[in-house]
Amino acid sequence: MGRNLTQRILADHLVEGELVPGQEIGIRIDHTLLQDATGTLALLEFEALGLPRVRTERSVQYVDHNLLQTDHKNADDHRFLQTACARYGLVFSRPGNGVSHQVHMERFGVPGATLLGADSHTPGAAGVSMFAVGAGGLDVALAMAGRPYFLPFPRVLGVRLTGRLPDWVSAKDVILELLRRRGVKGCLGLVVEYHGPGVESLSATDRETIGNMGTETGATTTVFPSDDHTRAYLEAQGRGGAWRPLAADQGAAYDEEDAIDLARIEPLIACPSSPGNVVPVREVAGIHVDQVLVGSSVNSSFRDLMVVAAIVAGRTTNPRVSVHINPGSRQVMENVMVHGGALNLLRAGVILNEAGCLGCIGMGQAPGTGQVSLRTMPRNFPGRSGTVGDQVFLCSPETAAAAALTGVITDPRDLGREMEYPRIRDPEHYLLDEGSLVVPPEDGSAVEIVRGPNIQPFPALDALPAELEATVALRVGDNISTDTILPGGNRVLPLRSNIPAISQFVFSQLVPDFPERCQSAGTAAVVGGENYGQGSSREHAALAPRFLAVRVKIAKSFARIHRANLLNFGVVPLTLADPTDYERLADGTRLVLPELRRRIEAGEEVIPLEVAGATVRTLLPLSPRERRSLLAGGALNAVREELTGRLEGL
Repeated sequence: MGRNLTQRILADHLVEGELVPGQEIGIRIDHTLLQDATGTLALLEFEALGLPRVRTERSVQYVDHNLLQTDHKNADDHRFLQTACARYGLVFSRPGNGVSHQVHMERFGVPGATLLGADSHTPGAAGVSMFAVGAGGLDVALAMAGRPYFLPFPRVLGVRLTGRLPDWVSAKDVILELLRRRGVKGCLGLVVEYHGPGVESLSATDRETIGNMGTETGATTTVFPSDDHTRAYLEAQGRGGAWRPLAADQGAAYDEEDAIDLARIEPLIACPSSPGNVVPVREVAGIHVDQVLVGSSVNSSFRDLMVVAAIVAGRTTNPRVSVHINPGSRQVMENVMVHGGALNLLRAGVILNEAGCLGCIGMGQAPGTGQVSLRTMPRNFPGRSGTVGDQVFLCSPETAAAAALTGVITDPRDLGREMEYPRIRDPEHYLLDEGSLVVPPEDGSAVEIVRGPNIQPFPALDALPAELEATVALRVGDNISTDTILPGGNRVLPLRSNIPAISQFVFSQLVPDFPERCQSAGTAAVVGGENYGQGSSREHAALAPRFLAVRVKIAKSFARIHRANLLNFGVVPLTLADPTDYERLADGTRLVLPELRRRIEAGEEVIPLEVAGATVRTLLPLSPRERRSLLAGGALNAVREELTGRLEGL
């Protein structure tokens, strides 16, 4: 039986393990991607390994999150990033050049290559048929050091596409349809691979939209074949030589299967406050809208901005609505300008912002109290916008443009009574812009790394003790995101390189006294429900609690990236064997994990937890590599020990 495309790419990059579902494998990483909210810490981690240069084909550091310079912190960190890139051999993308996913696809994406990014929406590189995975910064730092990336060999969900999208329906509605069917944890442990005759109707940037937001299903990544659309996109970017055809073998099998008839999809919208809370737009039509945001991490391509420009051309946006455009890259905005879109947007009353994430991660553009915000972004977790009690809906550019004109949530098909649907074609040749990409020198050994006062050393992490006693500092519910564990926004994200300072914001949205609770406990535990740690890849949501002496987290289930980050920093991630035991673990409960170190060393997967005279069974399935990391107190300690051992053996 032939291999599907996921299996083919993984087989080409296999370094350790076997292609058996569920078994841990190590794959070679071709490209790495850092953004500034994760990159400062990741570069500090890489520096701690003592290597003179990155060992990948291509590593790029983008500045797209912390663009607001309200004091010295962001500007200082940007200079640290630029000088560290020159020293260690990374390309540096300057502030304002664009969002990592959009720029990497434009300037560096290669079909069939692997990309590991310290940003959970890295799978957007599916637009050019990369196997792109989001991970914590430490995993990316290790990949930059030439080490494999480890993950369980994934099961593959094959989604067969047929038909073509009707007018006023676009790629955003395709991924919203998958979220409507499967929710925010329906693809945990899966790679979503699209195939079938409907794929050929989707452009490269359509596929980027689907891959980017596919993260919200819990999927490891999204894969598309490389075909004539991929070639046309790369040729338009002046990089046609990077193209090669890629597809699943004839008769390839999938572990799970689904099918979507594109012709039957209607405009969809994710209601507050989850990307999985999807309904048809017509069901919520008429709700007053105060803010519309198009762009940032997703739906920020030439096509998406031009369709909005065409819809609002010759019209004026509703006076009660604040309408913003966040381009995906400087190059995108330049091409929109060349084709007349910028003038249409400006004359309609739209605000054009610099290329960056901005409102997607609460860095400005927060809605007012009680206001409704329609966004084409990938997430609407509670408070992520920067406003407590926010009412954020996620939708397509077409639906966003319709609301911008009418002032209420509107099925964009209703606009068809007044205008013809604008089908936008990508340029045959983009106006190219590489001026904001700083290539490192051949030899960076003489470059001095500039460190501002906000850049603190990576904290020391002690090894796992023989036995753990801990107090539950907090119990939370299902689908807790990393935004809830450690918020973003302009108060918190600038502290990304200062773990002592950023740790004071852990769980601040729920219990502002969480640091004090941990201090009183001595050693602390956190208890969660299903899908604990969904969302952003930010490893700070694991490292900052560890700094506060959280040594164990217990949940009904964990999101993939957060579980990996916990292990990377020596936090024990236990899963309840019986989910009803969750009720035993209230705030203030004292826990004992007897002989924990011995049990992990022995490879035991059932870990008994003593609670008020009773024993609760928890599960801790670990690969040998994960056991070494956890015992050492974290992956950085384990790798240091390994490198030291090699040197001593010489």
